[in-house]
Amino acid sequence: MSCIKKTKSRKIFVVFNYLFLGLFGFITLYPFWYVLVASLNTGRDFARGGVYFWPRDFTLDNYTEAFKNQYIFSSLTISVSRTVIGILLGLILTALMAYAISVKTLPGRTFFTFFFYFTTIFSGGMIPYYMLLKDLKLTASFWLYVIPGIYSFFNFLLLRTNFDTIPGELRESAQLDGAGHGIILFRIYLPLSKPILATLALFIGVGHWNDWFTGAYYQTKITLFPAATLLQKLLGEASIASTIKTGQETAVATMTSYTSQSLQMAFVMILTMPIIVVYPFLQRYYVKGVMVGSVKG
Repeated sequence: MSCIKKTKSRKIFVVFNYLFLGLFGFITLYPFWYVLVASLNTGRDFARGGVYFWPRDFTLDNYTEAFKNQYIFSSLTISVSRTVIGILLGLILTALMAYAISVKTLPGRTFFTFFFYFTTIFSGGMIPYYMLLKDLKLTASFWLYVIPGIYSFFNFLLLRTNFDTIPGELRESAQLDGAGHGIILFRIYLPLSKPILATLALFIGVGHWNDWFTGAYYQTKITLFPAATLLQKLLGEASIASTIKTGQETAVATMTSYTSQSLQMAFVMILTMPIIVVYPFLQRYYVKGVMVGSVKG
């Protein structure tokens, strides 16, 4: 009887577990699906309401019109460039720092770790930070997006923790064979750290791709706006070319199927799609990477 009760309770638990996970997954994914449906529906039809799960009046006019924006391609170029360069430089610098600190015989190892941490506690504020960027001539430069954010103590700590799990005998053996620290780092440590490197690449990449604040408040050239900043500007505008004027529709509006809202949905999809495409390729490394240091062998 006890086995039968356990079997029934187990089945009930499994059913409720799947129902809960299914509901949670639906709540998580539906906002994205809703934006996708809105971007593929004519703006005027969508404004009537009642469009929830699939396009009622399918169209690609929203995307066609979105790519007519004079800054869309330059902003996407800026976003892709800053993301790729930011990931490469960020990983290289973080790896160099983490490897140096992971060497237990390094003089002042504890002091340097504390120094790196201490500098992350305080901030001078937006105005002093802007003045610093201006003095460095970064406020009208592409490197505004790369140089200030090239270092992260959190990323450094994750990678150093991973390096600490690599047996020191590997480094000592390589040194006996005449290998320098550069060869040890790039041929031994980094190949053994692929999961955490993929995780850090995802952290850095998403941070660069979604960063609209830097461009909005510190960049002075609109031609150097990244896609996230351009989207933020468009979302904040009161009207676009297809906006309906107060009290009456313009001649242009009556001839178009899109609205400012449908265009915004299309811009949101254009901005988020690259991350959605890349993430599945890094997911298997991401799960391993976030577990670094949580379990010791």
